[in-house]
Amino acid sequence: MIIDVKSENEMKVFGKKIGDLLSGGEIIELVGDVGAGKTTLVKGIATGLDIKEYVQSPSFTINRLYNGRNNIKLAHYDFYRLNDAGVMADELIETINDSNIVTIIEWAGVIQGVLPTDILTVKINTISENSRQIEISAGGSKSQKLMENLKI
Repeated sequence: MIIDVKSENEMKVFGKKIGDLLSGGEIIELVGDVGAGKTTLVKGIATGLDIKEYVQSPSFTINRLYNGRNNIKLAHYDFYRLNDAGVMADELIETINDSNIVTIIEWAGVIQGVLPTDILTVKINTISENSRQIEISAGGSKSQKLMENLKI
């Protein structure tokens, strides 16, 4: 599935559509260059999960955890600064196996060995300063259902 967004606000609105559909246990991989809009998308997803906290990029902290609606938590990981996940891989395994946590991962290459196949991959391609093309693919039945529900 391919979606075009033409502004930061449209990215947040699209993220909210994703967040509205999440029930816990989903794993989303975000792919895109620095500045592509990954954190902006996560801010929208957080809105859909009724998260009231300010959402920040976890680039320097590696992960952030937010509380959302119905006991759903959002775990946002960014492995950009790591060459080896080390003990973070163990934490990630616990997180992705918790059915109350939505896990979002940026720069997942360093932890590909611990990820299940059923993940929703969201690739953000920069078209211009404000425009992005989003490519979404599903790796299993749960992420496929999520992707199908996103169709506009």
